[in-house]
Amino acid sequence: MALKVVGSGLGRTGTLSLKGALEALGFGPCHHMVEVFKRPESLTLWIAAAQGKPDWDTIFREFNAMVDYPGAKFYRQIAEHYPEAKVVHSVRDPDKWFDSTQATIFSPENIARMTSGPMRAFAEGFMGDLIEHAHDRAYMTAHFRRHDEEVRSVIPKERLLVFEAAQGWEPLCAFLGVPAPQTPFPKVNSTEEFKAMVARGGPPTH
Repeated sequence: MALKVVGSGLGRTGTLSLKGALEALGFGPCHHMVEVFKRPESLTLWIAAAQGKPDWDTIFREFNAMVDYPGAKFYRQIAEHYPEAKVVHSVRDPDKWFDSTQATIFSPENIARMTSGPMRAFAEGFMGDLIEHAHDRAYMTAHFRRHDEEVRSVIPKERLLVFEAAQGWEPLCAFLGVPAPQTPFPKVNSTEEFKAMVARGGPPTH
């Protein structure tokens, strides 16, 4: 099964909502960080990918689309491996993104969980030096902007949609060539929902 959609947006840019939208439009299942925690056996595959030995066809064997970490780290290689896939680049204001990460995926508690025990090699593979600078606003927002600029320069315009979840169905459906549903665009995994999930002992999601 070859990917039809590659998500290049960083975590906390509405990626879980985008996952739900893509699945509603017939591009599912869609890979997201939540799928890694459902499939712990895939950790070794992601670690190998970070070491320059990716097996994308095995990682995405069950999927038609990909969004969020850890895949967003490797969006360029994945897009090259699946040349027919369209690229959806989810974005938001860099400072609002940073504020969201501090309360969720890059909170001290979550960083500690992601960088302890067997998870550390996996986290280092897609986070790299972000681990050390996760709470530095200037560093992180600069990283966000560099990533955004790189995606826009690397992916051909005709293959790329720069997308904000607040835009809803219209631009996404037009880009993918499918009709827009009558249902509201998904809106899930807010900061409050993330905190509630962690309090229940669930996996760290993005």
